[in-house]
Amino acid sequence: MPDIDLFSPLQLGPNLLQNRMVMAPLTRNRSTPEGVPHALNVEYYRQRASAGLILSEATCISPEAVGYPLTPGIWNPDQVIGWKAVTAAVHAAGGKIFCQLWHVGRISHPDLQPNGQLPVAPSAIKPAGDAITLQGPKPFVTPRALEIEELQGIIAAYQNAAKNALEAGFDGVEVHAANGYLLDEFLRDGSNQRQDSYGGSIDNRARLLLEVITAVSEVCDIQQVGVRLSPVQPFNDMRDSDPKTTFTRVIELLNAFDLAYLHITEMGSDAPGAAGPFFSPLELRALWKGIYMTNAGYSKAKANSALQNGEADLVAFGVPFIANPDLPARYRNNAPLNPPDPSTFYGGAEKGYTDYPFMS
Repeated sequence: MPDIDLFSPLQLGPNLLQNRMVMAPLTRNRSTPEGVPHALNVEYYRQRASAGLILSEATCISPEAVGYPLTPGIWNPDQVIGWKAVTAAVHAAGGKIFCQLWHVGRISHPDLQPNGQLPVAPSAIKPAGDAITLQGPKPFVTPRALEIEELQGIIAAYQNAAKNALEAGFDGVEVHAANGYLLDEFLRDGSNQRQDSYGGSIDNRARLLLEVITAVSEVCDIQQVGVRLSPVQPFNDMRDSDPKTTFTRVIELLNAFDLAYLHITEMGSDAPGAAGPFFSPLELRALWKGIYMTNAGYSKAKANSALQNGEADLVAFGVPFIANPDLPARYRNNAPLNPPDPSTFYGGAEKGYTDYPFMS
């Protein structure tokens, strides 16, 4: 294998990455109530611009896509203006940033939906657990199954969000099809029990994802589009009767697109069986013909080993980037890492967000 490590550059479509350390998409619940990024968010992303690539926090494509308080959107002009300040700061600091496009599907609550309506999903199956609302946790509700004629509107919302992301200065977009949100809900048979052309066979369940990618690629160079999957992630009450077969076929279908990368999280590997018969997501690496990104608790040593062994081309880091804005410099210098403060991960102001110290 070539001598590749975290500090090797990588050409990602039109984007040259200065290293192979990706800042994972990290929901931090610090936008305005209207979903507009503001000065505090600008500083947070600017601090972390030494990542080879920043993936933005999950960003809602429409008012119906919202599932958590104080998360950003990318559907209206004010949000685009807010994100422009973020991307300008990242670029001025030498960084690259993609926008992660998000529709939560059933993982919402009427309190977070326009006019108090029901969240939507492939099928009317209530997930176990609680939604996070401005009034605190509330049990999930049974979502409304999307009518087939509504799906073109969902696809158009993804396309519009991608167009807005480019207008806002992002270097590309990541289509979020993981972690129990709408596109993942269509992919897995535990949440998709439709009887039409979007349910049943794996090809049918993958249809919406493929149509979203096609629509996004009409406004965005396909080499600026990544996709995120989570084959064994049980989060948000997800499961599949045969995840290895499901995601093997999904990757075969995705290989028809010349994507910037495929981002597969190994999260869920610590709970084998919870999301269906367990397999290692890294088994999918050999099937993918393009650039492959992995994540799930990687250390510097484990990440370098994965790159050396060809198990991945990029490694995404989450919590280490929360607590260490200068993570690449710390890894390069073998410097100690700041300990994270989990109590400040979701919501709040500067504390635990922009006040972690840089190396002296």
